[in-house]
Amino acid sequence: MVASHLVRRLVLLLSAVVAVDTMFYTALAPLLPHFATRYGLGKGGAGVLAAMYATGVLLAAVPGGIAASRLGPKRAVLFGVALTALASLGFGLASDKWTLSAARLVQGIGSAFSWAGALAWIVGAAPPQRRGTVIGTTMGAAVFGALLGPVVGAIATLAGVRPTFIGVSVAGFALWAWVAKRPGAPAHPQPLSALRRADVRLLGALWLLVLPAFLFGALDVVAPLHLHARGWGGVAIGGVFLVAASLETALNPLLGRFTDRHGRTLPVRLALVGSIAVSLALAAASGPWLVATLLLVASVVYGAFFTPGMALVSDTAEQNGIAQGLVFGVMNGAWAIGNVIGPAAGGALAESAGDALTYLLLAALCLATLGVAVVYSQPRLRPSSS
Repeated sequence: MVASHLVRRLVLLLSAVVAVDTMFYTALAPLLPHFATRYGLGKGGAGVLAAMYATGVLLAAVPGGIAASRLGPKRAVLFGVALTALASLGFGLASDKWTLSAARLVQGIGSAFSWAGALAWIVGAAPPQRRGTVIGTTMGAAVFGALLGPVVGAIATLAGVRPTFIGVSVAGFALWAWVAKRPGAPAHPQPLSALRRADVRLLGALWLLVLPAFLFGALDVVAPLHLHARGWGGVAIGGVFLVAASLETALNPLLGRFTDRHGRTLPVRLALVGSIAVSLALAAASGPWLVATLLLVASVVYGAFFTPGMALVSDTAEQNGIAQGLVFGVMNGAWAIGNVIGPAAGGALAESAGDALTYLLLAALCLATLGVAVVYSQPRLRPSSS
């Protein structure tokens, strides 16, 4: 009972870490039209700005994993939270697109350290048979942070970017102080060469994190700009993302329990089928209310990859003798690849060929992944056998 209570308190703390981190990340969505107008950015330029965060994650993915493995999860989290809070302060004080982009880049670097440390910390504390549940709970908190992000962005459109993000950075430093008071977990030093043990199953699990990052990266650029072009303001766009994140917050803990009970592959297949359908529907949609409705559905089905995908990454890494901190650092890199390519490619493609072609590309990626999953499907991986 005591151990279970300590795990719950740790889940609460680390859920707060990822929630604040995703709040910083998603706050840009309702502000994107504002920055596009202020700095003369087209869809391609807006996509590049959105992709800077993920670029920072990509650059720091492996260093963050090494830090979580060699220095311990707590130190990695502390460094990541402090860096993200400082970068958010810089974001609020930015006066040109270059400073704004640099602040987003540093936010992403901090995020890589925070996520690698937090996930390694929480997975190491939870029993294998509850791995999906604790990851789902943490992801629910992350999406709750994503829910708050558009609210912060919408507030910034009314109250101003500078005072809003100065206040947000203060919250980040308060979180740092909370983490600092918590006893840390032991380090598990491991050389980078341990990643050579990765097998096809682990690579496939990592792809399940690249894919939704690409899907969301394109969606979060194309859909807000489409709605803005149809006369929707930052508050209205932020409201759509708020509802979408609310649905994801409720879904992820349930999805985590479903993953523990029924295996990792079934929820992935359901997410693939749903993603194909909603991407095709978005390609055919033009009215703002229909696009907003489909955005809500897309947020649910695109987001359904993360919990089973992360659980599968953790399980297969453990089977291959790879430290959790190290593999979650690589996982950050996988997510970042999708989020670097998704916004930039999605925005550029939408600007040159139209939104429909972007959504058709998303559907094609999901269809190809489903085909590979069906051909190479294997018996369900039971966490208890890890």
